Amino acid sequence: MPKKSGLGKGLDALLPGAEDQLSKSGVRQIQTDRILPNPRQPRANFHADELDELAASIREHGVIQPLIITAGDSPGSYTLIAGERRLMAAKLIELQDVPAIIREASDQDLVELALVENVQRADLGPLETAEAYRQLTEDFGLSHEEIADRVGKNRTTITNTLRLMKLPEDVKEALVSGKISEGHARALLSLSSEAAQSAALKSILKLSLNVRQTEELVRKLSGEKPQKPIPAPPDPEIKALEEQLRQRLGTKVSLNQRSKGGTLTIHYYSAEELDYLLEMILGE
Repeated sequence: MPKKSGLGKGLDALLPGAEDQLSKSGVRQIQTDRILPNPRQPRANFHADELDELAASIREHGVIQPLIITAGDSPGSYTLIAGERRLMAAKLIELQDVPAIIREASDQDLVELALVENVQRADLGPLETAEAYRQLTEDFGLSHEEIADRVGKNRTTITNTLRLMKLPEDVKEALVSGKISEGHARALLSLSSEAAQSAALKSILKLSLNVRQTEELVRKLSGEKPQKPIPAPPDPEIKALEEQLRQRLGTKVSLNQRSKGGTLTIHYYSAEELDYLLEMILGE
């Protein structure tokens, strides 16, 4: 059977009926101060300017898409499942009530649904995504294959993202701040110690290395020999010209063509052969 992708089906893949109820009478007005943030929310960073823009839109048009919430631990309280930015923006403009759909959800659902919502919008950073995967593996015992099935990713993607949690703190900070990319961080994981990873980070920042240059640096630090470029196959037309010249001059001839111009090399193996070639070329 083909795998069901959590990302492909959105929230309804994990909470059946959630999307259907958006157009039904299941939407209720809930006081914002009764809705608590999702304690399993993997996203740690919310940009202030984006929240300001969303708050301005809500002030003008209201909350268009209802929040998804579940019953909280104390009577009358609720825990947010999806819509954290909408809730934060609503509180920012002191909105008293927001539209919401109440669903049943376990702690595992809180992680999965927050992860799906954020990844669909490309809101999570690589370390935030890794933290969500870590919760699913360590707190709920899901395998990498099971996580991949729920969020619509390859298993290797889950495994490689989780490996980012093993990086030293200075590398993590550089990744979160945008000083290096996830590609840089993945390359650093090939180094055997945190000290080596931190030392390589300093070189990356000082020399402004791109990902490919970082991979080359890591190979050198690991003692690997630089990879030799694979030579391009010979051009058949060039080989044919070399053969014609060889037959005409009676010696080895090499043609090296470049983007502009090139070189023609005629080989000789004795003084007499040189005299013969000069006579052929100069006509003397």
